[in-house]
Amino acid sequence: MKIIANNYEAKDIFRIIREWTETTQKDFAKTINRSTRTVQDYEAGITKYSMNMLLDIAQKYNLKITIEKVE
Repeated sequence: MKIIANNYEAKDIFRIIREWTETTQKDFAKTINRSTRTVQDYEAGITKYSMNMLLDIAQKYNLKITIEKVE
């Protein structure tokens, strides 16, 4: 599967990634060493997450993050 991140808000990207892992918020939270509440806050856009966290999640779940310059 593939998304164009520019078409989404950060909260939606986080939710999409979790859904791709086919885990609940609770199980995903355990895997990334966060609380369920924190994952809920990321997905609601209440709390921001870092690029480093996103890269760690991508590595853990074998996801590729690509940045492409559009001409």
